[in-house]
Amino acid sequence: MSTHARPSGAGPAGPDVITPSNGVARAAFGRSGAHRVTWHRNYVIWLLALDFMCALAASRTAITLFQRADAGFGKDEVLSGSLRAFTLVANLGMPLGWVLLLAACGAYDRRALGTGTEELKRLMRATLAMAATVSFLAFGFKKDLSRMTVVVVILAAMCYTLLARLIARWVLQIIRRTGTAASHRMLLVGRLPDALAVYDVATRNRGAGLLPVAIHLPEPPLAGQVPETPVPVYAGWDLVPLVQEIDADTIAICGPASLESYELRRLAWQIEGTGLDLVVVPQVTDVAGPRVHVRPVEGLPLLTVEEPTISGLSLVVKILLDRFAALLGLLALSPFLLLIALSIKLSDRGPVFFRQRRVGYQGKTFRVWKFRTMHTDAEARLAALRDSNESDGLLFKMKDDPRVTGVGRFLRSFSLDELPQLINVLVGEMSLVGPRPLPTDDESFQGDVRRRLLVRPGITGLWQVSGRSDLSWDESVRLDLYYVDNWSLAYDLGILWRTVWIVVGRRGAY
Repeated sequence: MSTHARPSGAGPAGPDVITPSNGVARAAFGRSGAHRVTWHRNYVIWLLALDFMCALAASRTAITLFQRADAGFGKDEVLSGSLRAFTLVANLGMPLGWVLLLAACGAYDRRALGTGTEELKRLMRATLAMAATVSFLAFGFKKDLSRMTVVVVILAAMCYTLLARLIARWVLQIIRRTGTAASHRMLLVGRLPDALAVYDVATRNRGAGLLPVAIHLPEPPLAGQVPETPVPVYAGWDLVPLVQEIDADTIAICGPASLESYELRRLAWQIEGTGLDLVVVPQVTDVAGPRVHVRPVEGLPLLTVEEPTISGLSLVVKILLDRFAALLGLLALSPFLLLIALSIKLSDRGPVFFRQRRVGYQGKTFRVWKFRTMHTDAEARLAALRDSNESDGLLFKMKDDPRVTGVGRFLRSFSLDELPQLINVLVGEMSLVGPRPLPTDDESFQGDVRRRLLVRPGITGLWQVSGRSDLSWDESVRLDLYYVDNWSLAYDLGILWRTVWIVVGRRGAY
């Protein structure tokens, strides 16, 4: 693809082009008529209405649970005027205060909406601020507030708002996946390999709302040296006029060779007051946010990457929770497991379980428990199907595998054949969440793939909730290694929650 060179005569004199900043923030003199991100305005209005209704519902919940005489006043103060004042506070003051605290904690900042955990963290900060505010007001006005009522109101507001935000995020991600609306349109600035790497990451999950629309190269390439690219490639343009030309709202600096430090500083000055976002993409990839810290030293921002934590108290808690959940799951699901076993036995009179040697924690092998989903001669028929393998890795995958039984196809579609692995979790060979155990000898793991053996394999994992069998081998390995380097208890809970919806939707299961 040929690059788009800067048009002759193009410059800062045009009516739609922003003149370079002199280093003084434009906000000091009023904003210019530059491009602004507008999709979030309607979204924020809906969030404001939802948050207000959630706080109102929290107040009504507390009033319903407790009698009005005990809903926040001492016995000597249960007068009609006090009740009217309490009703006014519960139905108007508390919801307004909740919305204001959410706004003060940045819960409506568009950069925190729609993806990641930052939005939820700000919700938690607003919850703590609400508790502190209520305590301060009760002390200042010497009100004998019912502690239980306060706890119920605050926790209910937090839970209702969290549920509403998750539903709103789900709707927003559906909108993003089905079109280009509600997304940040990005201009990628940098060398072509760096820009294409960022493009791959940004488009991997359309629900994140990052939409690369063009690439700008620091230097024009020689004729015929630019390969086919998924978006237009520009060179020699001033960045701010180019962003306006392509109707973007975000400039993403990709890689260390994209701009000199003084150029980056001047670009930051140039976009002040324009409504444009400036994003610097570091060379650190596949590292979760909690491991990355910025420490400024004499004006130099140092990006510190912490060592992965795969031991300690969190690991002990994970093991205990795994075994407790596995025991509880086996007991609760035992009638259902017996029904599945009976259906397999009646289908072809073969064995109920399929035991295969897998590689586990620190390279130790074990036999995994699974419900049998194939005919009893499946291993003997494998050699004849090698040419039909649709996987590019260590696993054999085939969408219409003739060795799968009718019952087995149903079990695979809902991942019910994996349920007996709760036995492996109970005895400590596996975890609920982790990399999938692969059916191969330890010697087959080479290079980076061996790093996935640092944690116990899991019944589900990042691989499963990101595409399951539809992923390539390299992508599956990348996701497993990302999990190993960034795992946490909160991350495990998030994967378990996503697993439920993946299984119900039967995506990538065969």
